[in-house]
Amino acid sequence: MRKVVVLGASANPLRYSYKATVSMQQKGFQVIPIGLRSGNIGSLQILTGYPEVDKVDTLLLYVNPENQKKYYDYIFSIRPGTIVFNPGTENFEFARTARENGISVKFDCAINMLEDGLL
Repeated sequence: MRKVVVLGASANPLRYSYKATVSMQQKGFQVIPIGLRSGNIGSLQILTGYPEVDKVDTLLLYVNPENQKKYYDYIFSIRPGTIVFNPGTENFEFARTARENGISVKFDCAINMLEDGLL
């Protein structure tokens, strides 16, 4: 089972991070939602802070570029295979650094990627 971290998860069903979490879980992914506030997305608890996570296949980013800075070290510590920069999260400097550290980078909508079989 592939492990996906949703960074910037929200308990608001109108947010794309919520929709992506639900979609990923429905497709059989192990989803770990991490957000600024605790709450739930269906049966999943949104974790806060910098929880320990290992063997992350993909990190879906739903945090704007300015707020991403506080997560740089955390993201590198969990070593995702791929970071997906969803619309509004594009950060070319961070993407370059991620690539230099052996992490694949994609600029796309995770929900569309899932529907197209690209995740």
